[in-house]
Amino acid sequence: MGLLEDLKSKVLIGDGAMGTLLYSKQIDRCFEELNLSHGQQIKEIHQAYVKAGAQVIQTNTYAANTIKLARYGLEKVVKDINKASVKLAKEAVGDEAYILGTIGGIRGFQKEAIDLEEIKQSFREQFFSLAEEDIDGVLLETYYDYHELKAVLEIARSETNLPIIAQLSLQEVGVLQNGVELSKAFDSLIDLGADIVGLNCRMGPYHMIRSLEQVPLPDRAFLSAYPNASLPDYRDGRFVYQSNPDYFAESALSLREQGVRLIGGCCGTTPAHIEAMANAVKGLAPVTHKVVKRHSVPKESITILEQREKPLHAIVKQRSSVIVELDPPKTLDTSQFIEGAKQLNAAGVDAVTMADNSLASPRISNMALGSIIKNELNARPLVHVTCRDRNLIGLQSHLLGLHTLGIDQVLAVTGDPTKVGDFPGATSVYDLSSFDLIHLMKQMNEGISFSGKSLGQKTSFSIAAAFNPNVRHLDRAVKRLEKKIECGADYFMSQPVYSEKQIVEIYEATKHLNAPIYLGIMPLTGTRNAEFLHNEVPGIKLTDEIRQTMAACGEDRQKGEQEGLAIAKSLIDVAFEYFNGLYIITPFFRYNMTVELTKYVKEKEEARAKSRVRSLK
Repeated sequence: MGLLEDLKSKVLIGDGAMGTLLYSKQIDRCFEELNLSHGQQIKEIHQAYVKAGAQVIQTNTYAANTIKLARYGLEKVVKDINKASVKLAKEAVGDEAYILGTIGGIRGFQKEAIDLEEIKQSFREQFFSLAEEDIDGVLLETYYDYHELKAVLEIARSETNLPIIAQLSLQEVGVLQNGVELSKAFDSLIDLGADIVGLNCRMGPYHMIRSLEQVPLPDRAFLSAYPNASLPDYRDGRFVYQSNPDYFAESALSLREQGVRLIGGCCGTTPAHIEAMANAVKGLAPVTHKVVKRHSVPKESITILEQREKPLHAIVKQRSSVIVELDPPKTLDTSQFIEGAKQLNAAGVDAVTMADNSLASPRISNMALGSIIKNELNARPLVHVTCRDRNLIGLQSHLLGLHTLGIDQVLAVTGDPTKVGDFPGATSVYDLSSFDLIHLMKQMNEGISFSGKSLGQKTSFSIAAAFNPNVRHLDRAVKRLEKKIECGADYFMSQPVYSEKQIVEIYEATKHLNAPIYLGIMPLTGTRNAEFLHNEVPGIKLTDEIRQTMAACGEDRQKGEQEGLAIAKSLIDVAFEYFNGLYIITPFFRYNMTVELTKYVKEKEEARAKSRVRSLK
């Protein structure tokens, strides 16, 4: 009798968490590698779950794929780890339980920018490694990305007749990360060949039961549920879950009432939880009829606000445009910053742009200063938002705050690693990449949060992305720009360029793009500044001619600044012929230099306008 035959007449109990028990033993290494190095520990956990009443167990292979094992340098032993896992499970339980080959989702809750084709290739390797070992079924679990699960399920179904369990992880009650309703997702998975569809991870029993209340009993498949033990707590540097076996016993009965026939546990669950559930449903037949509850959720309308100002990406397509970077100060004295922003605004810049703790050094929040110059100087702020300093929660909150303050010009950047800054021991977060951040902001412009919930309003972010042309292979950098455009970037801001020839090369390489570029120009202040930028700052390279010119200025500050301005003006002359947008960067708060360069650009713009008028007469 097979797994699916048993489920026709029985409620089966699955096992609980493998990682939780290994974590509790203070094991700080790749759990899947333990199949090779500490097999006895894995066998003992399998045996503990079967002793507790589990009739279905999983192989210890949740993350045993090329992509995730590569983080540990184990990508070449994928087959060995997966095959060893099945062998250990068989040695541990024999014929006492069904053995499922477990394959976990790769794209996590943060929408990692991993190509789907790469995921498919990784999946095939792990799937075939497990399927060749005479397992009783395949468990696809913890899939946050619905589209990823559909893609791998389609592969699995085409390659095997084994029972396939497809389990999603929800964002909200009854709703997936991309806003798809759970019942519709289950229908789609069943159409693709899933024999059992269900939920696991992220939620505890309460929210999982509420979600399943909205799902009709499928007539071509069975339901499964593997809830977490609870919400995790953080104590003494470690994550812990509540020990609540009695609650799980009650929850098992409720899950059965919702038609679930395979009940197990996910994060935080132990043999005690499994034993409680096994005892609770022992001898009970599956439910064959249920009343579906449609939880009434009020429909939220999305308010579309009028465009506050013409966005920069629209301005630069119509005329010459200058934005100037003025970094927030590292101290609480903002007088020099405010004066610089005031003068730049008076000079006619289209935006004052502010970095977000550039070079991983703490500065006054650019959100705070952006709000000040907007309200007190009537200057437009363009704030950088880095992925380094905020997790997904903080990033979305930060963006909501910017919108609320009326700051809608944003540059999305990954951010310099913390080790380059004043606090090298600080942690780099990087929940999202710059690609993900761009995608998030574009989604918020539709009034939808990361999780797919309504924001009640549409944001109006004009989204800039970073462009580093100072690379050996410019064509590869341009491909990154194309990918950022696909994610939703409206325009680009480049690293400073110090070669007239390079400006032309950049134009030729990017002229096919439909997103405009603000070309970076940063005046040099002296020979030390030139050598520091050339030798120590990532993404900036100077020509030998410029370095020699600056070196000739010696330690004369005034001469160095004048030479730096002359070089910048020469670069602007060339850039002005090819790019509508100029991104001028203020060095060391010397805003007198960028004010002069802004006025220089404005004079060129006026001269060109007059020339056009004369040509029309």
